[in-house]
Amino acid sequence: MIVCSCQLIRDTEIHAAIDWMRAADPATVITPGKIYHALGKAPECGGCMRLFVATMRINGNLGVPAELRGLRDSGGDRHEGRSEGHRLPEPGAAS
Repeated sequence: MIVCSCQLIRDTEIHAAIDWMRAADPATVITPGKIYHALGKAPECGGCMRLFVATMRINGNLGVPAELRGLRDSGGDRHEGRSEGHRLPEPGAAS
């Protein structure tokens, strides 16, 4: 099935690119841009992006590398690694 009609990219090419990238580097983060690059192409209109990403998600090799799993803090109390008092007081505010 053709996924990107501008560049004539088929679903089989997307899956082959994902499989190749995962085999070459098991820790790589695979993005649509990297797939286009691996195929020697570039997106044009972007109209295919929903189908492109849906096709990517079907591939079993797309998963997030183990080293990157669980990095998001589920507690929600972190502020980009800074302490809570990281902001400067606004001018005229009582300290």
